[in-house]
Amino acid sequence: MSFENFVDERSLISHDAFGNKEIKIKLLEVEDDTPDHVWRFGVRVKVKKILLTIKHIQTQQVEEGEFDLNAIEKEMKEKRHYSSTNRWIQTTDVKNGYILNTRHSPLLSDAVALDYIVI
Repeated sequence: MSFENFVDERSLISHDAFGNKEIKIKLLEVEDDTPDHVWRFGVRVKVKKILLTIKHIQTQQVEEGEFDLNAIEKEMKEKRHYSSTNRWIQTTDVKNGYILNTRHSPLLSDAVALDYIVI
């Protein structure tokens, strides 16, 4: 493996507030209808589907779930009249198909608010 392709696993994993769970997000699908061009903040894509993996540190139990962020955002707007999700991420925030831990909270905010995810 070359150094350019190396990705530190720690940059892909985020933790809950108590450090009991590890969270990792794999990018499954991006919106096709939005053109990918250079924005003020760089080249970005709009995330549509993700695979969320939660590992419980104490029991080593692993939970996985696929989430359609587009559908969750629509449901959030219908039920709460507001959505805080920013599904746009820079292409540099995707490493080996996984989203960097710095983008986890904004992507999961609506799913957490609707209790799809309890962290």
